Amino acid sequence: MELIKRILRVIRANLNSLIGGAEDPEKILEQTVLEMQENLVRLRSGVAQAIATQKRTERQAAAANSQTEEWYRRAQLALQQGSEPLAREALTKRQAYKETTIALFSQIEQQNEIVARLKKDMRSLELKIGEAKTKKDMYIARARSAEASYRLQEMLGTVSATSSLNAFERMEEKVLQIEAKSEAIAQLSSDDLETQFTSLESTNNVDAELAAMKVQVLNQAENTQYNSLLTQENQKTHPPQQQLPKTQDS
Repeated sequence: MELIKRILRVIRANLNSLIGGAEDPEKILEQTVLEMQENLVRLRSGVAQAIATQKRTERQAAAANSQTEEWYRRAQLALQQGSEPLAREALTKRQAYKETTIALFSQIEQQNEIVARLKKDMRSLELKIGEAKTKKDMYIARARSAEASYRLQEMLGTVSATSSLNAFERMEEKVLQIEAKSEAIAQLSSDDLETQFTSLESTNNVDAELAAMKVQVLNQAENTQYNSLLTQENQKTHPPQQQLPKTQDS
């Protein structure tokens, strides 16, 4: 067990060193995309310059071709005028412009290939930049998630399972104690209230019984007094007869 803990400590130390010494992935990706965009700007500028050079060459070729035709016309005019030496000079000029025109059109073909290649590279770079931006966001999210996961695992690794379970057990015990106290207080409150009502009912019963006894005693006293008066009245109305003494004969 101790050996495993030591191995884990070594691994964490190596990871911390790697993360601390490594370059920031977000900065690297941002810098890469920025460089690609700068290259795209330079490439677009190069394409624009190549197209401008191509247009200028086309104008030069058109002008040379026009001069070729013009000196041919002049040679014809000189020959018609009977000036053969002048016609020869005009044709010599025409030949020079004709060669220039051929060279310029050859250059235009090369420039067309260059411009087409630059445009293709520019479109390819634009697509790569779009893909790079998408991947950049994805890699940044993955890097942040990986770092957060590492930090979480590192934090969880510092807390042993036993201490965590003990903490939960202590919390559970405290919760049970609080619940028991709450139930006891509620029970005491309920018993006290029940006792008050029972006492009140008992008091009411005693009072009622006492009142009934008072009525009963009063009735008995009244009956006794009434019977006594009735006996006195009877005695007054019907006095008792005196008995004669008995003789021997009787």
